[in-house]
Amino acid sequence: MSTRMSIRRQLAAVLSVGTLFFATACAGDDLSSGSGNADESTSASATTSESGDATSAGGPLTLAGQNFPEATLVAAMYQQLLEKAGYQVEVKLVDSRDGYMATFPGDVDVVPEYVGGIVNFLNSQKNGDNATPFEAGDGTQLAQDGQALLDEAGITLLDQSAATDTNAFMVTQKYSDDNGVTKLSDLEGVSVTLAAAPDCEGRLDCEGGLVDQYGIDIKQVLPLGYASDQTYQSVISGESELGETSTTDGSLESQGLVVLEDDKQIQPAQNLVPAVSTEFLTAHPDIADILNPLMAALTTENLTELNGRVAVDREKPEDVAADFLSQKIGRAHV
Repeated sequence: MSTRMSIRRQLAAVLSVGTLFFATACAGDDLSSGSGNADESTSASATTSESGDATSAGGPLTLAGQNFPEATLVAAMYQQLLEKAGYQVEVKLVDSRDGYMATFPGDVDVVPEYVGGIVNFLNSQKNGDNATPFEAGDGTQLAQDGQALLDEAGITLLDQSAATDTNAFMVTQKYSDDNGVTKLSDLEGVSVTLAAAPDCEGRLDCEGGLVDQYGIDIKQVLPLGYASDQTYQSVISGESELGETSTTDGSLESQGLVVLEDDKQIQPAQNLVPAVSTEFLTAHPDIADILNPLMAALTTENLTELNGRVAVDREKPEDVAADFLSQKIGRAHV
């Protein structure tokens, strides 16, 4: 893990960020009351083409994603918007990207994703240990770099959001103050235990990059989860000095935790983006019209605020999702 090439090969284990998505209605309806009757919605959303044939709006749809707070929240938004448009949505949340990518596309139709995460997953899936990771800090460029991989996989990315969420690493405020640590490079040569996602070891955006790029001595990786309560408590208790979270984690300040600056920028762009089966999108082109307005409404700032409402204020993700959609999408999406 001492050379640049070894670092690049290690990222092939892929980004797990990673991480953010499910449940919302739209338009001017009372979203807090739920998504409504699916059969009625399907009937209402059916349209007719110029040739007189019914379009494919509505019908069964499988939505998959990762099971961490931000992903659950954004997935709630997807679900509510899609159900409002007449789709009967089945939601499948799993612990890591590997869990749904095995059947996407195919059994899975739509996934709330992060551009760097999915592009580098496909890259490592195709090229294995020889994969050279895509490292662009710009989401549009990153998607363009990975376009051939997306095409080959049968996946289409819809509009990217301005909201971006990358992996981040936290310490307690006390540890930061006592040791003068505000950025990751301040930990060069320091021996630490890292609490992180189970797939952190070897990844350029996680343990691999911390060791090879920052020279941090990671003596142990505790697989306690990405931005999980177990990871927070491990850092707070002193079991771990360093913990993995996200740049939009709205719960850190209230817990006495602080993110260290990624001053060597080992994190690729992670703009939120809907990933859709190309075949499903061809049959259901209205999916883009349903989800793109959400991408336009999300920003890093409001996503961080929404995450805080779930993690700190303990509001239900589906309620926070419905409230955001009613305010930001509203009747414009009818």
